[in-house]
Amino acid sequence: MEDILFLIIMGACSALFLYLGYLLWKKEKINVIHDYHYTKVKEKDKKAYTGIMGKAMIVIGIGIAVSGVAGAFTDWNKSGTPFGIAFVIGIGMMVFAQIKYNRGIF
Repeated sequence: MEDILFLIIMGACSALFLYLGYLLWKKEKINVIHDYHYTKVKEKDKKAYTGIMGKAMIVIGIGIAVSGVAGAFTDWNKSGTPFGIAFVIGIGMMVFAQIKYNRGIF
């Protein structure tokens, strides 16, 4: 029963990250991010910035989904590895975008 609950929770979290990533990447809805994260982003860089941030959110969402599926079929304590890898990659992408386009992390 815990495996099913784990899969449902991870699936819901994954869907949220995938949806937010889609809004950022494809729809360029920069207001999904808190405003102090993009105060210094120039209008000409908005598309590139939202593209990287959206892709980073999607990478994290995929990691959560893979972790949820792995947890449902294996020992869920070990399923954190795919999430951890995707989270590090996604946060790295976000930090890169922040430094390049916002001239700082905050």
